[in-house]
Amino acid sequence: MQIVAFDFGEKKIGVAVGQTATCTSSPLQVIFNKNGKVNWFEISTLLDEWQPDLIIVGKPLNMDGTDSEIMKKVEKFHKKLRDLYDAKFEYIDERLTTFEARQILKENKTDEVDANAAKILIDNWFEINKK
Repeated sequence: MQIVAFDFGEKKIGVAVGQTATCTSSPLQVIFNKNGKVNWFEISTLLDEWQPDLIIVGKPLNMDGTDSEIMKKVEKFHKKLRDLYDAKFEYIDERLTTFEARQILKENKTDEVDANAAKILIDNWFEINKK
């Protein structure tokens, strides 16, 4: 099963891809929002290219488990994705994924934090869905 994950942000959206057959994931790219608006053309093109069976969207929660301030925007993004593309959709808790991505990238000396945060979403999904 092909997976695409989105780590939504107001300025940019990290994207990663994964494959259940091999339980592997890779950061793909960062999509920059234009004037505060999601670049739906780029997202649509990406989904057409990768043809995911599952789309994961990071759910931004506070450390106490409550919705963060950006959650309403993430829900709007999630709804538009569902309208745009026919696949299975799941939210996954994204607490600390950006922090974890920064730690990993500091060691590897690269700066693709958002795409790597999306990769961590897929890795966490694999961990939760082990069989």
